[in-house]
Amino acid sequence: MSGERPTAEELRQGMTVEIVQDDADPQSEDTKPIVGEVGTIYGDDPDGPHVKLKSGIVGHVRSIAPDR
Repeated sequence: MSGERPTAEELRQGMTVEIVQDDADPQSEDTKPIVGEVGTIYGDDPDGPHVKLKSGIVGHVRSIAPDR
């Protein structure tokens, strides 16, 4: 996968992704990505696909986690 953010079409429920939480301040230096499994995909957005993780956290996908 390239350095670009994935599109909503590339995501599937159950995938492990890295997101930025919706309520995180994008200007903050201490904003840490959250890794979790996709539960719901809401669609594309300029900030990355909007998803809800199985844990209930909502945010924008930065990347798909590599398979281990």
